[in-house]
Amino acid sequence: MTDNTQLNQTILKTLWRDRFERGLPTLPFDEVQFRQCSQNGEDGILLYLFTLLGTTNKKFLEICAGDGQQCNTANLVINHGWKGLMLDGKEENIKSGRAFYAKHPDTLIWPPKFVHSWITRDNINDLVMLNGMSGDIDLLSIDLDGNDYWIFEALDVVNPRIIVTEYQAAFGADSAITQRYIEDFRITDSARAGMPRVGASLPALAKLAKKKGYRLVGCERLCFNAFFVREDIGQDVFPEVELSTCFLHQMAQYRRHILEQNIAELDREFWIEV
Repeated sequence: MTDNTQLNQTILKTLWRDRFERGLPTLPFDEVQFRQCSQNGEDGILLYLFTLLGTTNKKFLEICAGDGQQCNTANLVINHGWKGLMLDGKEENIKSGRAFYAKHPDTLIWPPKFVHSWITRDNINDLVMLNGMSGDIDLLSIDLDGNDYWIFEALDVVNPRIIVTEYQAAFGADSAITQRYIEDFRITDSARAGMPRVGASLPALAKLAKKKGYRLVGCERLCFNAFFVREDIGQDVFPEVELSTCFLHQMAQYRRHILEQNIAELDREFWIEV
């Protein structure tokens, strides 16, 4: 059977671009999101952003990419010819990712670069530069399930046009908080399954992004990942949105409810305001 993924996405990009050139309103992210390789609807949102804003070099940096098969950049690599660097702290993920892309017909000649390293705020810039990446890139993706805020804060050797980062929706639109920096932090199964115990709130990440010259333009439907665009790009196309718009789905409300029901268990020494 022929895989029509690339053809379908090319048609979709053409339709989106035609709408844009005819001056029709920008579509809400909820209407453009889809999942090809991403965990949720990030693939569609990223494709839409880059369709309307364009690309410069199709370079990306993905921090904590796992095995690179289900992540925010895989669709761009496989179906749109992007190139870049995937970092992860688990050696088995790196081996699996390298094997996958070495066999895939669309990437076997020029696969993305996989690097195994435990990522810290002290080594992130050297790690990126030593592996051939610096300066202007089109996309940065951050999903560490822990020290996201601190790695984002430390990273300064790349200048991405768009950033996608996971946020902890349980803390809502008013609290700019993050977990304390713990260099060897590892998420536990209990943190994945139950009460929110890791990461950073969206207000914290948005505040940091603003300092770095980025504005919040939206999130995917389930309120896991937020998207930021550099201030010098597409202000009239994707204007800044209110933080509250990234907490509308019942998933965010459910996570908030779980937090409130278990507030006594919250380790207050673990969280700080930023």
